Amino acid sequence: MKRALTALAVTPLLALAGCGSGSGSSGTGSDAALEVSAAFYPLQWVSQQVGGDLVDVRSLTKPGAEPHDLELTPKDVGELAQSDVVVYLKGFQPAVDDAVASQAKDAGFDVSADADLDLTASEDGHDHAGESAEEHDAHAEEGGRDPHFWLDPVRFEKVATAVGERFATADPEHAATYRANATKVVEELKTLDGEFRTGLAQCTSKELVTGHAAFGYLAQRYGLSQEGIAGISPDAEPDAATLRDLAAHVEEHGVKTVYAETLVSPALAETLARETGATVEVLDPIEGITKTSKGTDYLEVMRSNLATLEKGQQCR
Repeated sequence: MKRALTALAVTPLLALAGCGSGSGSSGTGSDAALEVSAAFYPLQWVSQQVGGDLVDVRSLTKPGAEPHDLELTPKDVGELAQSDVVVYLKGFQPAVDDAVASQAKDAGFDVSADADLDLTASEDGHDHAGESAEEHDAHAEEGGRDPHFWLDPVRFEKVATAVGERFATADPEHAATYRANATKVVEELKTLDGEFRTGLAQCTSKELVTGHAAFGYLAQRYGLSQEGIAGISPDAEPDAATLRDLAAHVEEHGVKTVYAETLVSPALAETLARETGATVEVLDPIEGITKTSKGTDYLEVMRSNLATLEKGQQCR
């Protein structure tokens, strides 16, 4: 109902929005070859890196906002409707899905296929890697696909390449530049992947207990096992029985560190740590960059995450 009312409110404003473009977060504004709307920070970052000065990128999720529950204003939808390309992840932000379907079908570029979202997670916060096909399908129905592909640099490589191709299609005159920029991003992500493989190769603890189940792809890639306090959405809070089970898991496996995060309250992580004698560190799911982030962009925060994991998982 809320989305329906928003759509009704937006329609009369689209004509006004067409009179000028909103302020961009990168690129050269009106001189840019492409006007790009990115649904949330990691897609904003990769669009900026691939597009460079040729694109003007607006993020639909404002800095410091939690992207899972994004609601778009009429201005947001108006700007989205004027974009040459809308880079988004279908199924992650329903408001964006609705806006693209109604206002930007031709401009919409869904990265989910390239992101290879093959990990399912139910809202109880536990990942389900290694289960049978039947169990896998059942949990897909319960909790959907884990959307947090960007925390696995290898998956992010494929998305960077795909964004380069999409920009090249939208702006053939500069296709070579977009593809070259995408290749550079892929090389940076390969380097990052190598750093994670080395840093997490020998860890005393393989059990990763996180604020919400955002790190399933990272855990799968680097040989860890994730247990999320909340589900794949951070507002899916656990019940008392689940917290008891998590406390028992922490104690059974000798987990020394419980990870809170940046955009949601650390209260549950602090409670679990207090009850089990663990310490609390911050592991950033990189759903947005704020003044409290340990880095100014995706690569810096990922490297900060690696240092945090090496310490928390007792890696050599």
